Amino acid sequence: MKTLLQVDFPFTGPFGEEMATAMKDLAESIAQEPGFIWKVWTENPETQEAGGIYLFEDEASALAYLKKHTERLKGFGVPVVNGKVFQVNEALSAIDNGPV
Repeated sequence: MKTLLQVDFPFTGPFGEEMATAMKDLAESIAQEPGFIWKVWTENPETQEAGGIYLFEDEASALAYLKKHTERLKGFGVPVVNGKVFQVNEALSAIDNGPV
């Protein structure tokens, strides 16, 4: 079953176009993860947070990525990584144009 992963963490920047430039290689790497379908990158300069919403083919892929990404972020000095995993209700999502 398709699985949504929500991740957020404290982040002091860069944001916007600077973030897009700085994180391009990371984005390309994420696109190659097993079971990965898509990611929406999130950022909020006012609250100093960043993260993303990901869609994976299954829960095992989402959980494996969350573990890997949490370790990577902590290696970058991020103190707290919040991750939540949700099963996708594809029938209802289709009614509301969800990209599943």
